[in-house]
Amino acid sequence: MPGGHPAGRSLRWRASRPDAADDSEGDGDARIDGNDDAAFDHIADDVVAAPGLEPPRDVAEAIPTVERAFAFVDLCGFTAFIATHGEYAAVDTISRFRALTRDLAVRRGVRVAKWLGDGAMIIGVDVGPTIATAAELIARYDGRPLALRGGVAHGDVLIVDGDDYIGKPVNLASRLCQAAHPGELLAVGYSEAVLPSWVTVRSTKNLTLRGLGRLRSVQRLAVADEVELPALLPPTTTTLH
Repeated sequence: MPGGHPAGRSLRWRASRPDAADDSEGDGDARIDGNDDAAFDHIADDVVAAPGLEPPRDVAEAIPTVERAFAFVDLCGFTAFIATHGEYAAVDTISRFRALTRDLAVRRGVRVAKWLGDGAMIIGVDVGPTIATAAELIARYDGRPLALRGGVAHGDVLIVDGDDYIGKPVNLASRLCQAAHPGELLAVGYSEAVLPSWVTVRSTKNLTLRGLGRLRSVQRLAVADEVELPALLPPTTTTLH
């Protein structure tokens, strides 16, 4: 484009100085140095686009990964529960589990991505709210009549067909959930700075997970004993003025 800057490069702006040989009138004017190719190249190399804002060429050549947090939760002993109490009781149990999961997901700002029969896959942009959702869900559902268990992980994944995720964090969270005991939420490597202040690490243990190998210091996360879980109040309506 005539008079425009070179394609794919950022314009460099700098303040004019009174003693500059090519100053325009007035002190402190800004001008575009549009001929300095070396400066353009330097700036272009330094600028890193945020996820989702990459230039068309970058997304044409490869599919960028995104960072997401995953929590898998499921009901323990569900098959035996059906055998003992029947299908209608099982449907009632699943309905109450799903209602509580949806409620907490809305309150925490995460998303229920999939229902997995007697379980759920929860996805968050940040790992903190995802851990908070899973930990509170397990604590609230314990013994109603079945306990929940869960696993959490986060990291870079690929999004496929808009609603499927492929990557190690997905597999890790799923395998941790499968390895968890009733009432446990398993995770790996989260510090106090990442965990919600009311979630504690009960203990750690070593686990061998199918397809992932031996993991050391797997954390058993739980809501701290001194934390009281109040009744969940229905949403209140707000009048906009």
